[in-house]
Amino acid sequence: MNGGPGTSGKLGGGLLVAGTTSDAGKSVVTAGICRWLVRQGVRVAPFKAQNMSLNSFVTREGAEIGRAQAMQAAAARVEPTALMNPVLLKPGSDRTSQVVLLGKPVGELSARGYHAGRQEQLLGTVTDCLAELRRTHDAVICEGAGSPAEINLRRTDIVNMGIARAARLPVVVVGDIDRGGVFASFFGTTALLSKEDQALVAGYLVNKFRGDVTLLEPGLDMLRTLTGRPTLGVLPYRHGLGIDEEDGLRLSLRGAVRESVAAPPHGADVLRVAVCAVPLMSNFTDVDALAAEPGVVVRFVDRAEELADADLVVLPGTRGTVRALAWLRERGLADALARRAAEGRPVLGICGGFQILGEHIDDEVESKAGAVAGLGLLPVRVRFAAGKTLARPVGEALGEPVEGYEIHHGVAEVTGGDEEFLDGCRVGSVWGTHWHGSLESDGFRRAFLRRVAADAGRAFVPAPDTRFGTLREEQLDLLGDLVEEHADTAALLRLIEEGVPEGLPFVPPGAP
Repeated sequence: MNGGPGTSGKLGGGLLVAGTTSDAGKSVVTAGICRWLVRQGVRVAPFKAQNMSLNSFVTREGAEIGRAQAMQAAAARVEPTALMNPVLLKPGSDRTSQVVLLGKPVGELSARGYHAGRQEQLLGTVTDCLAELRRTHDAVICEGAGSPAEINLRRTDIVNMGIARAARLPVVVVGDIDRGGVFASFFGTTALLSKEDQALVAGYLVNKFRGDVTLLEPGLDMLRTLTGRPTLGVLPYRHGLGIDEEDGLRLSLRGAVRESVAAPPHGADVLRVAVCAVPLMSNFTDVDALAAEPGVVVRFVDRAEELADADLVVLPGTRGTVRALAWLRERGLADALARRAAEGRPVLGICGGFQILGEHIDDEVESKAGAVAGLGLLPVRVRFAAGKTLARPVGEALGEPVEGYEIHHGVAEVTGGDEEFLDGCRVGSVWGTHWHGSLESDGFRRAFLRRVAADAGRAFVPAPDTRFGTLREEQLDLLGDLVEEHADTAALLRLIEEGVPEGLPFVPPGAP
């Protein structure tokens, strides 16, 4: 690579990882490349110009970014910053999203309003952020969003070919072969781009391949003949990676739990955890640390009868607290939670879930519903403020140190309770807190699970040696291994160092 960040004023190398579709594997491939590079001694940073996700994280400077970019920063072994995800869109309905710019919310916009002008105005901001990262790192691995061939949105694009054109980045397109149709997806994606955009597409990466790769090679050869571009790797399917995704249960913990081999319990019993899949669920990764515990079985549920055999029910965060509360009542889940509380059976509310468990919600900000009665299971009154709380608290609970992060408009007034619990409280077997990520603190998680097991009457014993941070590092190393062992790393390095190859052919018809 170059002589190091800031030594000559020269920008570091860069690469954009695009995808034929959403969920093609861009996030994990970006993380894998970052981990592979940092193991080679390269100072690397991740970047995603614009992210739409309800799964977010708070950096140490108090900026909100996509959790996938925080995961990629961990893969690169650097501290996450707002520069790595300058624009974050947090959906509040099918039509509107909160716009978070450089880590701070700046308002709500409809999709039409955003694409009609606001997005183009942000191109300068995102290119400045990328340039700053390239000045201070040897390499920046950028992640696209959706597909670069969304020709209806190309004029206002700032995250795929828009940023690639602005920064002259070579582009590698990832396709999920497990879905089928990967050759058509690669060819069609390329052929729908304009001549200028095609000139940046340097090759393809096949993701989630199962079977004998030699059977794939004739198709890869034909693809190169048709497009003039090589396939730079065939990454095999790996079960249970379990790392932070942007959104959607189909690729989150629900899938990871199904695919992974559950470790046997350390004690005599397993512990069953049911997570209510509320609308606009956010930060569902809060329960990943529970799923990492041997003998803990985690599932997402949306029916009252699915709570019957649960030892612990988790109400997760949500971008729509009042909407989620109404959903719980409509489905009979609210009554089931009240019965659990009366019977002394454990319930944990996190962030929006904590607010729902309270007595009263006054919301003129998020839902604009005004005064709404909560479930009344905790002595808490919540008022939504225009400003958003973004914090990285550190404290102690159940005799153990705890770290977490806060992302919420609701301000909670705790008026009682049997026990303080982080910034919330406990009443009987019902617990509530605004802190995301607290269960990743190993000692605290074990202490909490011991309390849950006792209340649930289970002979469950937390394993004494589960280290969530270590497990996450192992997962990131696995991603680095996949890239190192199954991608053409020499070709990737050339792209990062030397930029876009000359003479890439045009594939007709191209976008107008």
